[in-house]
Amino acid sequence: MSRHLTIDFVSDVACPWCAVGLNGLEEALARVGDAVTANITFQPFELNPDMPPEGEDGAEHITRKYGISAEQAAANRAVIRDRAAAVGFDMGRTDGRRIYNTFDAHRLLHWAEIEGRQTALKHVLLEANFTQGLDVSDREVLVAAAERAGLDGTAAREVLASGRYAQEVRDAEHLWRARGINSVPAIVIGGRYLISGGQPPEAFEQALRRIAAEAA
Repeated sequence: MSRHLTIDFVSDVACPWCAVGLNGLEEALARVGDAVTANITFQPFELNPDMPPEGEDGAEHITRKYGISAEQAAANRAVIRDRAAAVGFDMGRTDGRRIYNTFDAHRLLHWAEIEGRQTALKHVLLEANFTQGLDVSDREVLVAAAERAGLDGTAAREVLASGRYAQEVRDAEHLWRARGINSVPAIVIGGRYLISGGQPPEAFEQALRRIAAEAA
């Protein structure tokens, strides 16, 4: 008997481990097959809410934020690139990449959920940021991403220009932080079970089977 699970995927499109975790989760869901059906909702989390409009060099930002050396940062990028490749995600070029503000991307994702295209847009935005190295704070980039995800470009442009869903995104960010989420990805299943980090498919599969069995 199939078990239906609700999954809140708290994440940021500026988070490389979120790309790893999402692909790992989706692979795990494919592996469990008919044993589990799931509805994934992407919840907003900004890693860098104070990022200025021009963005910042990624390597400089990481070394300063986490207090590590340039060599350590490069080694971490290599690990993430390999883990991403293992789940079919192309991290693209990592050297020289800039980090941008993602608030508008979260507003667009909120709208995409209403339109039934949130998962598609999430994938497109992660690819735009990491695989293509685009500025995901640029509204033309966001409109193009919306169109690639099957959304109406004119409607997407109006959402971005109007400031719509800003309060909804802020409220959701505050809610998840109030629930103790302070790093991403954070995958909350059934409102009860938390899986943290960009886990491999095997870890997600084991957790999904265990949670489905408990639900039975």
